[in-house]
Amino acid sequence: MNLNFKEIFTAFMVLFAVIDIVGNIPIIIDLRKKAGHIQSEKATLIAGMIMIVFLFLGQSLLNLIGIDVNSFAVAGAFILFFIALEMILGITLYKDEEGGEITASVFPLAFPLIAGPGSLTTLLSLRAEFHIENIIIAVLVNVVVIYIVLKTSSRIERLIGPNGIRIIRKVFGVVLLAIAVKLFATNIKALF
Repeated sequence: MNLNFKEIFTAFMVLFAVIDIVGNIPIIIDLRKKAGHIQSEKATLIAGMIMIVFLFLGQSLLNLIGIDVNSFAVAGAFILFFIALEMILGITLYKDEEGGEITASVFPLAFPLIAGPGSLTTLLSLRAEFHIENIIIAVLVNVVVIYIVLKTSSRIERLIGPNGIRIIRKVFGVVLLAIAVKLFATNIKALF
């Protein structure tokens, strides 16, 4: 065991910034309104499992189907781009599928919002630098924070109020759009 608190803390902070669960509160509130209810436990567990499985199998899985990390990140950038457009313009591009609340817990909440291309490609780059057990602990600590935010999103909404949510939603829509563009620009260069 190569437990290193500096590595754990660094990996936690990098993942926390990329996942940006606090910045995603307006999206979470919006999804809860669309679906009626979000299953916080299920969304958190699925996101955590996706991240840990991807940590071990990500590179080989992408290689197996002939996709490189850059292509994966570009595809994810498109999804984030459309979610950001919804937030900024107040339109609905994401069509509700049958199975309302279960679907809302898995897509787009667990994937691609929490365990999205940003966090998954970050996991692959962290793996090149840090010991795997430190990354797993960082993922688990992030999962706990995500769960707390998902569970308290309605309290946070009451605290901020509807106008506050609208303002935060537009601001974070622009931030998410910028992240999508950066993810796209960084990875599209590597493809050509």
